[in-house]
This record gives sequence, structure tokens and C-alpha cells, in this order.
Amino acid sequence: MAGRQRWSRGAAAPWLLLPLLLLWRAETAHIKKAEAAASPSTANASAAGANSAMHYMDQAELTASLRSLAEDEAPPGLARLFSIGRSGEGRELWVLRLSPGLPEVETGPDADPGGPSIPGRPQVKLVANMHGDETLGRALLGRLARELVSGWLRGDARLRRLLNATDLYLMPSLNPDGFARAAEGDCAGRKGAGGGRENAQGRDLNRSFPDQFQGAPPDTAAAPEARALMEWMRRNRFVLSANLHGGSVVASYPYDDSAVHQTSGLYSKSADDEVFKYLAKAYASNHPIMKTGTPNCPGEEKEVFEGGITNGAQWYDVEGGMQDYNYVWANCFEVTFELSCCKYPPASELEQEWENNRESLLTFIEKVQIGVKGFVRDSVSQAGLENATIAVAGIAHNITTGRFGDYHRLLVPGTYNITAAVMGYLPVTVVNVEVKEGNATAVDFSLEPTTAVPVSDLIQDTLVPVTDSAPNTTNLTSTERPTPAHQVIQPKDFRHHHFPDMEIFLRKYANEYPSITRLYSAGKSVEQRELYVMEISDNPGIHELGEPEFKYIGNMHGNEVVGRELLLNLIEYLCKNYGTDPEVTDLVQKTRIHIMPSMNPDGYEKSQEGDREGTVGRNNSNNYDLNRNFPDQFFQISAPLQPETMAVMNWLKCYPFVLSANLHGGSLVVNYPYDDGQRGIATYSKSPDDSLFQQIALSYAKENVEMYQGHPCPEMYPDEYFPHGITNGAHWYNVPGGMQDWNYVNTNCFELTIELGCVKYPKAEELPRYWEQNRRSLLQFIKQVHQGVKGFVLDATDGQGILNATVSIANIDHPVSTYMGGDYWRLLTPGTYKITVSARGYNSETKIVKVGDQSAVQVNFNLTREDSRREEGKVPDINMADASDPVAREFEILIKNLSAENGMEHLLTSMADVLPYRYRPYKDLSMFLRGLNLNYPLITNLTSLGQSVEFRQIWSLEISNKPNQSEPEEPKIRFVAGIHGNAPVGTELLLALAEFLCMNYKKNTAITKLIDKTRIVIVPSLNPDGREIAQERDCSSKIGHTNAHGKDLDTDFTNNSSQQSGVREPETKAIIENLILKQDFSLSVALDGGSLLVTYPYDKPVQTVENKETLKHLASMYANNHPTMYLGQSSCPNKSDENIPGGVMLGAEWHSHLGSMKDFSVTYGHCPEITVYTGCCNFPGAGQLPALWAENKKALLAMLVEVHKGIYGLVHDRHGRPVSKAEIVLNERVKVSTKEGGYFHVLLAPGYHNLHAKADGYQQQHIQVLVHHDMATFVHIQFDMDNKIFGFPRELVVTVAGATMSALILTACIIWCVCSIKSNRHKDGFHRLRQHHDDYEDEIRMMSTGSKKSLLSHEFQDETDTEEETLYSSKH
Repeated sequence: MAGRQRWSRGAAAPWLLLPLLLLWRAETAHIKKAEAAASPSTANASAAGANSAMHYMDQAELTASLRSLAEDEAPPGLARLFSIGRSGEGRELWVLRLSPGLPEVETGPDADPGGPSIPGRPQVKLVANMHGDETLGRALLGRLARELVSGWLRGDARLRRLLNATDLYLMPSLNPDGFARAAEGDCAGRKGAGGGRENAQGRDLNRSFPDQFQGAPPDTAAAPEARALMEWMRRNRFVLSANLHGGSVVASYPYDDSAVHQTSGLYSKSADDEVFKYLAKAYASNHPIMKTGTPNCPGEEKEVFEGGITNGAQWYDVEGGMQDYNYVWANCFEVTFELSCCKYPPASELEQEWENNRESLLTFIEKVQIGVKGFVRDSVSQAGLENATIAVAGIAHNITTGRFGDYHRLLVPGTYNITAAVMGYLPVTVVNVEVKEGNATAVDFSLEPTTAVPVSDLIQDTLVPVTDSAPNTTNLTSTERPTPAHQVIQPKDFRHHHFPDMEIFLRKYANEYPSITRLYSAGKSVEQRELYVMEISDNPGIHELGEPEFKYIGNMHGNEVVGRELLLNLIEYLCKNYGTDPEVTDLVQKTRIHIMPSMNPDGYEKSQEGDREGTVGRNNSNNYDLNRNFPDQFFQISAPLQPETMAVMNWLKCYPFVLSANLHGGSLVVNYPYDDGQRGIATYSKSPDDSLFQQIALSYAKENVEMYQGHPCPEMYPDEYFPHGITNGAHWYNVPGGMQDWNYVNTNCFELTIELGCVKYPKAEELPRYWEQNRRSLLQFIKQVHQGVKGFVLDATDGQGILNATVSIANIDHPVSTYMGGDYWRLLTPGTYKITVSARGYNSETKIVKVGDQSAVQVNFNLTREDSRREEGKVPDINMADASDPVAREFEILIKNLSAENGMEHLLTSMADVLPYRYRPYKDLSMFLRGLNLNYPLITNLTSLGQSVEFRQIWSLEISNKPNQSEPEEPKIRFVAGIHGNAPVGTELLLALAEFLCMNYKKNTAITKLIDKTRIVIVPSLNPDGREIAQERDCSSKIGHTNAHGKDLDTDFTNNSSQQSGVREPETKAIIENLILKQDFSLSVALDGGSLLVTYPYDKPVQTVENKETLKHLASMYANNHPTMYLGQSSCPNKSDENIPGGVMLGAEWHSHLGSMKDFSVTYGHCPEITVYTGCCNFPGAGQLPALWAENKKALLAMLVEVHKGIYGLVHDRHGRPVSKAEIVLNERVKVSTKEGGYFHVLLAPGYHNLHAKADGYQQQHIQVLVHHDMATFVHIQFDMDNKIFGFPRELVVTVAGATMSALILTACIIWCVCSIKSNRHKDGFHRLRQHHDDYEDEIRMMSTGSKKSLLSHEFQDETDTEEETLYSSKH
């Protein structure tokens, strides 16, 4: 399909079109005459439009044409034009709905813009122009719309019948942006941005849908068109669909790809293969070229499609295609039609193409009427039952009913047994339903509620269903044809499954039941076998808020095989009975079930059938007992953690498991915690939840008759007796390092160990008996996950769920914590409990709760924030990031997704990887960095921070979409390694990280966005001189530890006052002056070696660690994303007795010293820094580098995600001017300053934090801010001018100052005037002699200017007898 990479296509020879054109003109004249005679003016207008010369319409003309058709030409109620969304460039994605009697459009958040469905009338959609340069379908659907309206108006019997029986939706263009770039006559399709195939973001829309064989769902942020279509499908129940492409002439049907993704030649068969072939042939057989099977496209002349149809994957593999999405994730059967060899044929060929496809299009739409149809109703109220499952025996693909209980199930002619089932009702099966060629057989179902339900409680839609009175329609109801009691389908696969056989079995069921299964691996064994897990849920791959998660683990001891086979039987049983058996359906819909059939596949392969009580194969390939290998609360386990153990521990960290069972063999009993005690002897070791464990253990044992009797193995252990088939583990015998205790002590999960039989490896013929003994027990035990209390812990202010809130039960010393959405589950026995919930930054809340013996009681807690009261006028303007900015919103969604469960795993499975295989000396390192810079110049900038003692460059590589440009609004992170030259693992990890980021830029959406939004600085080797003399495979040598001066650089970062910068080592000076003191980093990660943990500041001894919660949180984020570090068991030779909680420790507690880089970074750079110790050996062999990269890659990338959290802010004054160098104080301790543009960013642990903002001349701002675990909190602070001077209001101070100044001026004036008058009469003891009037006025004028000359130029007469007269007179 043009979904397919077929590029060379040709056009028809022009001379062939001449007779066809003449024929078309004659036919047109005939049609117009008939219409003029028989139709009113509106019909004539529509007919004229339908038969006018076809041409390609741009978006504006297409919009006008469709709107005219819907609003002006079609009669009322027949047509409706609406948009399902917008393209990347903002063009509307138009859909024209055609069906008489269209209901009014509803309102509400989930209402469809096209209006509600019509009961009993099947929905059909035709979608074209998915690839923008494949344009024929776009033109054909526009013509088809006019043909249908014209036919309705002129009374065409066939077209009226089609519209009366069908709810039809025509979407001419799914990719209008690509069409706008495409060029008419481009048959082969130009590759790249200029061709138009992809959307505006460069995404192939037919590779943008979730795929059943893909591990991670695609990122739809760059494909808004695909996202809009999926949302549209979610709101509707489409039955049939066509996807119109170009590039060949063939009908292609599902599946489009396969699990192995073979390029071509592999037939990937769907459960409805016969139906799809029937639908494809219906179109192809009516197309003059397609039906020949030889399209003869240029360059593909030898390509032959038998009957004009092909299986998609057999033609070639298309991953993420739309037609498979329709079938797997919805009720809809979609077929892809390639309509012409030329992708964008000239407009002159459109009329001929319309004639080629008209009959095929109409016939295909009419095929929506085949199969069976009907309604599923409540037998009491006759209300339609929405979402009831319609299952056809022998076809592993179910559909569901619509809002009115209506359904249409496409089937080829034949006889079928059909079952309708819905939760809360008894399922009904109608047998021997005969489906004939033509209109569907009507089969209605009337289901009885399992409990009495008042009629008023049921939702009853009163719309009258549309009926079709076709002569060959037969109505068969459950009352007319009685059905025997429903029988569950039992497993048939009873044999011992070696690993390849088990692998095929699991893949088979994942493939056949994709709507309820997901196959994934929790890790690998010593011999690299996958530890497979089958998830069974109605929404596989998704943690549904409020739904508990359950797990079964089998074959922990390789020679104890019954659990392995029972779990495979259970998978088969759940899959085959889902949708038909109420018990199974209810379990799967309400529980997320994870099943690991074999935790020790290596040991299984060594074990032998018939082994009764042996030990061959019991342990793993390293000969360790996995059930003695978990960290223990009472004893130090000396054995190193095994890969299988670490994989399971990591698995438990990823999912919020509530209940679990570990299936063993060798006895017949349910064993509950604790498995050991402080004394290490066989004695009852009671857990805080002892009574609960006894209750859930009994739920399994009492369903197994032999187990419940309590005498498990009389021949082997005649004196052994377990009352009611259960026992406390330690009371039976002491097991240190057991898995069930680790579950209980370290997670929210309650686990039991179940011994399934006395023989460890029974013969295969005995397996059916084991299934029959344990079937009811296995199901009953899963149900126990729904006991006790459950609910949500929410923020009372915004209603958001609170992560890691603690749920405590009075008098039971075992709290549990909430998951990401604030949901929690706490198993409890019946009784009354005092439950207290607490969370950092919130006031705790306590409730008294009564727990019954039925389903869990839901109790929600709404926690109020501490210090929630505010003084009026002290709350600044706070806003979240602009929701109208689609780029910012998409990036926020990305960070949330990457922070979610398995978010990082999905990221890592969808990108190219690197493989470090050797250590690079300084010269090679320099060349490698230059190579990255030369190959990726647009996103890298290589600079030297300075030189080492021996004049080697200390390189710094910046990775950003705008390297070496100031972007204060983006967070900045640095990675530093090689401070100790004898620990170069960190150097190689950072070089691998740099290459990994560069090679995935513009290839992987998530990596591209992270680079676009982050400034990443990598300093791979801070001590290149030491690195040059260090020796590979020397784990503990100090050679190269220091620089060339013999200085440990991690003791050289002393403060500025105690050491002049000129005295520092050149390496230290370089990073301090050129990185740390820039004070523009949000986070720093330093890599070192010699252990396996993360340390956080401070390294120097301090009594109080400022911002400890945040620093510890950042360290934990790295450790938690490392497969083993978080376990806190380094197993290093020099630290074998260490047990570091969470793999995280305060630096001073690990290795106390002064002058460390991370202490300096926090104190003077205002940047939190953590130190990661990557492994016990400082300089391991190069062969270990790939494994070390695999272990640290996720954690390193997680820090790129983490740097986008915390508080991100912008400080403005009231006029919108940014305020730089404002001081932001967090929790009265941590200080940061705003950058250029008023930006600031600070990382903080999730929870509430107090923020104080202050700047000279402005009022201080105080606020409490909630920091989320999965996104940044945006704070916009608007400063007002400071209205207080010396503690008094500004207005008062100004008024007083003004009045004071006025008084001073007035007093000065008065004094001056008085002095002036006195000086005229008596100045310094002299009296002026009177002269004539003119001279006196002149003197007054001179005196008014302050001239002293006037006083000395005239004669004076002394009126005193002092000695001053003689002195003064002598100066003249």
C-alpha cells in the first residue's frame, strides 16, 4: 500500500483515454436528461455537481464543497459535516456523515462531534489520503459523497437502500498537510520533506498506530492526525472500514505485520482471515484492473496478486499500521485498497478512475450487512447492555455491543455458536446460528442478572432500533432456542514444556489474544534465557487506577516443575474463557494479573522427569538456591545476588503488586511468613499480619481437598501434619533469604509459598490431575486481592493523587504506600480498623473503617496541605505552564510518560544503541570527541575548560539544539567523570552517552525533545594525566588516583576564602571557574568507581544537611533506575558486610573528607551534585564495558528526565519586566538567583516546599509550592514595588519627607531675608555713608547678586571706636 514503500509507479497512455472520454460524455448526457425529467431543482444541482469534471481540490475548496453538500444540497437530516481534529499545521480533518434521520449532536466532554450512533444501524468509515501524496482516494470520496446525495434526491433504489441501512462516514483526507506539499503527476512519490507522504512533522501516519507486536506504543505527539482518528474510533463502534491508498492496485488485508517482522513472504493470519479475504474480494472483483491480479505497475511488472488481494504482511511487513489497529483494538474490520499505480495521477484520469472504483466502493459498503446482528438486553428491564462481549466459538476475536446494546458481527456464510456475556449477568450461548450470503442473520440476546437489579437502576435508551425486513433474515433469540448450561473450556495442553516449547506457547497465546495479553520479560537467567511474564488484563500494558496487581511465580527451583505447568494451564484457561465465563471475565476485568511460569529456566533444563525428591536442577546455573538468595531481615546473606534474584527484585519495584504466590513442589501445603526468625531455628515466627496470612493461605488450601486434610506425603513424611493444609514457614523449617519474606518486608506485596505435591517432577500423564486439584485454588487465591480496604489518597486542594503516602493500620506494624495515582490497596481480615494516612507536606488523616468478608471497602482520603492558611496579600501570581502552548504541553506529557511505570523501558526499546568495547586513552578520547563534534555540528559544541598539569586538554562537550548559546529558560545538567584517573569506567559511560544522544537525535522523538529542551554538558575526563598511567584490570591500585602533582583532586575544591585560586591544581581551577561558578546548572552527576552506590552531599562532616530530602531523592532516582544498585548489596570484597538502604548514602557517612567537588558545587555553585560509584572494581576489563553501559544507561537518561522537574519559575515586575538576580530561598535554606530574563529553576523532592522571593526595591513574596514526582511546577512571581521605607508605608514617609522639606525651605527663606535686611544696615560693625539716590539703587542691585565688590567700592564711616576700623581702612 502506499502505506508501503513502493515508489515507482506509472500513468496510463493518453491515447487509451480518448474512446473512454467520448463514452463518458455520452453517458453524462444521458444521465443529465433523466435527471432533468425526474428530479427537482436541488437534485439537478447535486447531480450536476456529481457529474461535473472531476479535479483535485485544495483544503479551502474541499471544505467549501463538503459544506455546500451537507448544508445546502442534501435534504435535512441526511448529511452532517464535522471535524475530528486538526492536522499538525492546523487544517481541519473533515468527515462527512451520511445517513437519513441523523440525531442531534450531544454535548459533554465525551460526546462525538458527529452526533450519537443510530441503534441497529452499522457504522462504516472510508478514510483516504493518509499519505498526502496518494491522492486518488481523496478525489474519489468527494465524488462518492455527491453521488450518494444525488442518488438519494433522484430516488435511486440502491443508493437509498444503502443509506437507510448504513451509518456512513467519509473522510477524504487524513493528511491534508502532506497533500498541500504533494505535486500532481508525481507517480513514484518524492522521498523526504518535499514529497508530501509524511505529515508536517515528518511522520508516516501508517506507521504511527499502536501495534500488537510492538513492545512500546508509538509517540503520537508528532502524529496529531493519528491521535485524532484513534480518539474518534474510541467514541464510536465502527464495524467496517476502508483505507484508500495508491502505489499499486490490490486489496490488502490484516495482519500487516508479524511478531518476527520478516520483510515479506510471511502470511500473518488473523482470527478472521476468511472474513477479511471475503471483504477484500468484494472490492477487487468489481474493479476492472484489480481483479486481474496483475497491476503491471512500472518497475513491478512481475508482481502478481491472486484474485487482486493479498495478506498485508505477506506482501511486506508494515509495523504500526492503521488497519491492524482497527481490528485489534476496536470492533472494526478494515481493509486497505491500493487504487492506482500512480500515487498522484493527473486530474485528467480521475473520471476513468471513478468508473473503475464506483461499483467496488458501493459493494464494499454494502458488505457491512453480512454476518449476524442484533441486540443484547437485560431480561428484566429490556434495557440495552453496552459493552457486552459477543464471542464466536472457534474465532479468537470478540466484539462488544454499542450504547444501545446493538452489535454487528461480520461473518462469512456458515454455522456458528455465538455467546453474549457481560459482567453481572449470566452468559447466553445460541448454537447453530446459520449465516447465509446476503443480509445478516438477526440474533438477539436476553441476559439474566446474577443479582436482582431494580429496573430504575438500569440506563434505558428509548430510541427505536432500525430494522431491516430483508426476506432471508431469521430472528433467533435465546428463548426460542434453549441453550444448555455454560461449560468452561478446560486446558488441553498437558505436557512438560522445555524452554523453546514454553516460549512458543507464550507467544502463541499473546498473539491469539492480544486484547487481554501482553508478553514481556522481567530479565534474563545466568544462561541468558528470558524470564518471561504473561500479563492478562482487559487493558494490558496499563496500570488502571484503582485496579490491584497480582502475580504468580513458578519453577523457582528448577526441578520443581508442577507450578510451571499449572501456570501455563492457567494462562490457557483465562484466555479461552474470557468473555464467555463470568468468573474469568470478572477476574480479568478487575485485576491486572502477571504470571511468571519459570524463574529458574536454566535449572529446569538440567532437571529430569520422574525426579521425586532430588536436587539436580534445583539451583540456578551458578549453583545458588534462589530461595536463599534474597536479602534477609534477620541474617546477612553472604551469597552474591544472582541475575534471577535481581531481576525479580527489580520487577517488584516496577509494579504495585498487592498479592502473590510462589509455587514449589516437594510437599502439599501453603506456607506463609515469616520463613525465618532472629534465632535461626524452627519455631513460629509471627509477622504483623499473621491472621491475614492465615486467611489467604486457607483460601487456597480449602479448595484443594487433599491439601486441606493436612497429611501431605504419608509415604515420605508419615509424621508430618499441617492443620487445614497451612503452616507458618519458620515453624516448619527455617529459611533465611527467602523470596516471600522479602516481598512482605520490602514492598507492598503479600506473598505465600505453595507446595503443590510430593513429587517434584512428576510424569507428564499426571499433569491433568494436578490441574484438576488446583484449578479452583488458583482462581480463588487471585480473588483474595480484592479483600480488605482500597481507595485513593488525594490532595484536598487540587484532587491530584499523592504518590508514596503512607497508609498505616493501628496495632499492625506494617504500613503500605500509595502508587503514582494515589491509589492504594491494603489486605485485611474482617473487622474494624483505625486507618491513618500521612504524606510529606500534608496533615495526616485518620478514619475508622469496618471491613467485611466480601469485596474490599473503598475509603478515600483527602489530605490538606500543612500551613495552608495564607496572610492576605502574600500569595504571588502562580500559574502552571501555558496550556495553550502545544510544544510545552507535549513536552510535559513526555516527562510524565517517561516518569510513569515502565516509561524509561519503553524509551530504551525504541532506539538505536551504542556498544562501548574498549577504553580510550587521552589521544583517542580527544579524537572521539572531535569526531562527534564534526559529525553532529548542529547539536554539539566542543570546548576546552583548561589544561592539566601535563598540558592535556580538559574537554567539555555541550549537547543542545542551540549549543553555546544562552538559553536561561532551559535547565542545564552536567556529567563529570574521571576525577580519579584510576576509575575510567565513568569516562567511557559518558562517551557512550554522548554518542547515544547524538545518534538518536531526530531519530527518536523522546531523545530529540530532551535535547531540544535541555543543555547537556559532558566532561568525560577531569584527570587525564592520572588516566594515562592507570592500569586496566587493576581494581584497587592507587596508580592514577591523583593528578601529576600527586594531589587527590576531590580534596582540592576548597572555598575561596581559605585558598587562593592560583594555588589550586589546574584541573580543579578549570572546572571551578568555567563551570561551577557560572551558577547556571540545575544538576550535576559525577561518576567514580570502587563501590556500587550513590552518595549525596555533604562529604565533609556536618551536623545538618541542608535540603537533605532533595539531595537524597536525586541520588535515589539514579539508584532506582539501576538494576542492582538500589538493592544496597554492593558485594564488593572490601565492603562485603555493607547493607546500604536503597543504595544511597550521605557522602560523609561513606567516605568523609574535605574539599570535595560535590560540596563545592552545592555551596558555591548552587547546584546539587551526586556521585555515582559504578562498580566495585576501579578499572575492570574492557569486556565488562557493554554490561556496565547496559546497567547505567537507563539511570543516566533518567537524570535527563529528572532535571525537568522541581520548580521552574519566572520573576517579573508588575510591568512585565524580568527581574534578574532576585533571590529565591527554598525552605529557608536553599538559595538560588534568577538568571537573565528572570528565570530560575531548582530541583526539589516531591511534596510541599516554602518559597521566599526577594529583590531590592520590591516586596518579598511568600508561597508554599507543591512539587510533583512526574512534572515540573511552574511558578510565575510578579513583584510589586516595596511600599515600606524604614518599616513605614511609602505614602506616609513621602508625605512626612515632603512636609519636612517644605518647612526647612520656608525657614531658610525667612532666615535669609532677615539676614539680608540686617546686612543692609549693619555689616561687620560698619554703617554705609548716604549718597545720592541712583548710587544707592545700583548698590542694592549689586548686593542682590551677592557681589562683595559693592561693599568695598564706596566710602564707609566708622560709627564705633574699635580697632577694626584701622585694620579694614588700611585695605583700601
